[in-house]
Amino acid sequence: MIFAAVKDWFDWFPAEAAGDTAKWILVITLIVVGFVGSFLPIVPGAFLLWLGAVLHYFLFGMQDSGLSWQGLVVISLLLIVSLVIDWLSGALGAKWFGSSKWGMLGAFVGAIVGLFFSLPGLILGPIIGVFVFEMYVAKKEMKDASNSTIGTVVGGLAGLIARAIVSVIMLVWYLADVFVFQ
Repeated sequence: MIFAAVKDWFDWFPAEAAGDTAKWILVITLIVVGFVGSFLPIVPGAFLLWLGAVLHYFLFGMQDSGLSWQGLVVISLLLIVSLVIDWLSGALGAKWFGSSKWGMLGAFVGAIVGLFFSLPGLILGPIIGVFVFEMYVAKKEMKDASNSTIGTVVGGLAGLIARAIVSVIMLVWYLADVFVFQ
């Protein structure tokens, strides 16, 4: 039912006029950029992979795409896993290195504020947030606040690796569902 509604929404795309070549170029571009982007902190890699799979499913026709609805559901669930990893990794890293609840909140607030400042904000937002909240809200010493900040960096890097692994799983699942399990 949901997929039928989404298909109706995609009817604006002139699929017959564009031909299979244009559709494949769009889908492959999204999937390749998404896969490569999953190894970079700023590019929403898993989302672009998911978008490529969704467009493939609807542009080529639900029955003719080779991608099963079950495969699309699994890829969608993996996207959610990737988003959760993205949002929690810095805060959990800070906690692992001894951050207080205030430091974890600072990482979360810093991540949200960082969204408005492009790449530097996305990278530095959680780091600055942890440090500021640990120093001025939790009233911790410089050394303890610095340890929490290091934890945020370690957590962010671990999150980047975990998101890349999830993106690899998404890509393998997509390729297997489309080309192997037809």
